[in-house]
Amino acid sequence: GMTTSLWPLRPLGRCAKFLSGGTPSKARPDFWEGDIPWVSSGEMTEKRIHDTSLRITTEAAEAGSRLVPSNTVLAVVRGMSLANEFRIAITRREVAFNQDLKAFACVPDVESEFLFYALLARREYIRNLATEASHGTKKLETDVLASVQIAVPQPEIQRQAVSILASYDDLIENNRRRMTLLEESARLLYREWFVLLRFPGYEHTRISDGVPEGWEKKTLGECITLNYGKALKAEVRIDGEYPVYGSSGIVGSHEKPLVKGPAIILGRKGNVGSVYWSSKSFYPIDTVYFVDAESSSLYLYYALKHMHFISTDVAVPGLNRDFAYSRPLLRPTATMLRAFLETVTPIHAQLDKLDETNKRLRVARDLLLPRLMSGEIAA
Repeated sequence: GMTTSLWPLRPLGRCAKFLSGGTPSKARPDFWEGDIPWVSSGEMTEKRIHDTSLRITTEAAEAGSRLVPSNTVLAVVRGMSLANEFRIAITRREVAFNQDLKAFACVPDVESEFLFYALLARREYIRNLATEASHGTKKLETDVLASVQIAVPQPEIQRQAVSILASYDDLIENNRRRMTLLEESARLLYREWFVLLRFPGYEHTRISDGVPEGWEKKTLGECITLNYGKALKAEVRIDGEYPVYGSSGIVGSHEKPLVKGPAIILGRKGNVGSVYWSSKSFYPIDTVYFVDAESSSLYLYYALKHMHFISTDVAVPGLNRDFAYSRPLLRPTATMLRAFLETVTPIHAQLDKLDETNKRLRVARDLLLPRLMSGEIAA
């Protein structure tokens, strides 16, 4: 399972020492009030880890997890995700991590970023080494992982290869940051105008009961229909140009769409109340609702993002449609709506462009990766 290499091969177990992680006790809430990022499999979809949703204290890390420095390679070695992919990331600050991951402490003549790209280049091969653990999860046995052969040149050559590949990832990361800022600016504009009601001309507008003159207070159900997505199991999907949306966002692609874009997706089960905008046609699966293209607008998208969809009725798992329909929705004047759309439409065009650029950069990087990491192309 190795592309012919011009560089000497070495088993992964001799490139790095494997470190195990853990989960600090949930019975100690104070453990979870720190500022050390704690990485679990879900966060490993990113290639570079700057931060995580959960954070722990130093004491918690010592009691039940493991701290690794910035620039450490992490890999998911057990869990559902191994059925589809072998997830590898590199830390960009000191982090702790859980028991589904392993960290690699590199030996002196192996650069850790080089190891990251070497594993990335072999991710398909490594994923196929995973075996069944209990109930549908998969695992990578440590001795199996340790015997994976890695092509390792001199450190100087390692650094050259890394600098070429990292330049792609730097661009991708910069674009991602720009996308985050652009989305944030549109969200803040919505909030300013339609939540805080500081819209253009608000000083001269009468506002009674939270409704500016000429605007209407409606319910979501009066304005739109939430349509059910349709099941599309992973094994029947045929990779294509149309994104497949679940409640956590894009979960894959398919050769044909179910819904014409641009349109809105709303999480129904799992990630309840999550909201996505797809500028192109897509396939929503049965864990989501969608709003058709006729009724979808960027105004509605940001309005939904500001709505509270968590029902207090515990007996109802997921987002109850009638509950969603009861949510209040302000309908501004046509002039105000147009002014908003004239501002956010170009922002979204920019987002789409950056997204496309990143897709192309990833394709270019992935074509280069195996050839560069086997010494076939000189760095």
